[in-house]
Amino acid sequence: MASNSNLNAAKRAKQDEFYTRLTDIEKELRHYRKHFVGKTVFCNCDDPFESNFFKYFVLNFNRLKLKKLIATCYSGSPIEGRQLSLFDVIGDDESKQNKPYKAVVTTVHDVDGNGGIDMTDVAELFKNGENELTELKGDGDFRSPECLKLMDEADIVVTNPPFSLFREYVALLLEHEKHFVIIGNMNALKYKEMFPYLKENEIWLGNKTLSGGMDMIVPDSVFDESKVKKYYVNNDGERIVNVMGVCWFTNLDIKKRHEQLILVKHYSPEDYPSYVNFDGIDVSSVANIPCDYAGNMGVPITVMENFNPEQFELIGTSTGELGRSIGVTPNYRGRTDVAYIGKDGKPRCPYQRFIIRNRHPEAPKEG
Repeated sequence: MASNSNLNAAKRAKQDEFYTRLTDIEKELRHYRKHFVGKTVFCNCDDPFESNFFKYFVLNFNRLKLKKLIATCYSGSPIEGRQLSLFDVIGDDESKQNKPYKAVVTTVHDVDGNGGIDMTDVAELFKNGENELTELKGDGDFRSPECLKLMDEADIVVTNPPFSLFREYVALLLEHEKHFVIIGNMNALKYKEMFPYLKENEIWLGNKTLSGGMDMIVPDSVFDESKVKKYYVNNDGERIVNVMGVCWFTNLDIKKRHEQLILVKHYSPEDYPSYVNFDGIDVSSVANIPCDYAGNMGVPITVMENFNPEQFELIGTSTGELGRSIGVTPNYRGRTDVAYIGKDGKPRCPYQRFIIRNRHPEAPKEG
């Protein structure tokens, strides 16, 4: 966990997260539209004066048929004014600067009569009191009592939480029995705190593929060209970098979760080596999962991208404490990790594997 565990300070320092582009939010959330009808959405790591999550929900408020949108927010944004200026709403009172705010939206409509809805209308709806913008008593940390109370009021939480606080953030969502769609890093799949949620079908990956990472906005306040090998500047003057491993996590049902992998490979001992310290075989890629093997299979963690719990059972993971709990014994290096003997007669340890089992294997191929 980051040494600075206070979300307020983390947000101001911008040390462990980038901004999510509106286009990526739109691409993912279109798969969840039915879940938003009549619901209260809470963005508890998002400043509406800098966040594209807030912009997406407020501008699609009527289309999604939302009941309410809540966001906890901060002034002093490094990109303030590009979407909606806080001070266009509250004025220039210096005493209100760098304060956490709560934004509550219950109505969105064309205020200026130009025939459309934009962020100018949103600002006017705050100023005329149709929607609420009030200063929070605390610091806006998602773990603070007032933010937890807002969470309890919400049906669905949607945000990009600080990656350094991801374990704690997910645990809090599940403790409060919230539905959610959030951004994280695929490495979180391997966290010992996260894996039980995956195994018990309490959390899964969203619609976006794991390949290619995600282009994200780097705030000007933390951009260091000497540390960024490659970036580009978009039409809004924002610096964009590609962050590998970024993906979506959710516990809302989507179509992709019910699509079965088409398995075309057949098992043979020559192609699928058996582990020497665990009852199972090694599968080098998701595409090579055999259709006719009924036992334990160690597969790359990217299997979670297309994991259908009706097709596969998630048994465990191959390393550490979780590996020991399913019977993985120390390998030739003395570590708890699956190992097999390669065709050259030498022992091999693959990258971390998830252990799965086919719920409906085909009959073995004769001959």
